[in-house]
Amino acid sequence: MKGKGSRTSRLNGEYQKEISEIIRRLKDKSPDLKGLISVTEADVAPDLKTAIIYVSIYAKDETEKARSFAALKEHAGYIRHELSQVMRMRTVPALTFRMDGSMSYGAKMDELFKKLHENQPKQEDEKDEE
Repeated sequence: MKGKGSRTSRLNGEYQKEISEIIRRLKDKSPDLKGLISVTEADVAPDLKTAIIYVSIYAKDETEKARSFAALKEHAGYIRHELSQVMRMRTVPALTFRMDGSMSYGAKMDELFKKLHENQPKQEDEKDEE
């Protein structure tokens, strides 16, 4: 079983790297792809027929982010075709793109913790020192 797990893990990493590179080249050709687009994870199904590609998009606003994500989904067929040119495999999985909200979630949590810390009253022992 260990062999299959490491193969899947290796494949996921390879897909993540190659799709990142394809998107980077695609950004030069497609004006709809704006902002910083990162492929955060690739999850290839064991049967290699499908793959879920998680992306994080850092754009100037939510509208630009949504447009970039929509354009990315529209280009899924092209990205799959390009992937078939670089990957030495009989079949290249159908790609499904999903937003990875973990980065924005993390940033939001950092902001909340920062606000909590700012709003905390001074500790008793700090008052005694004054």
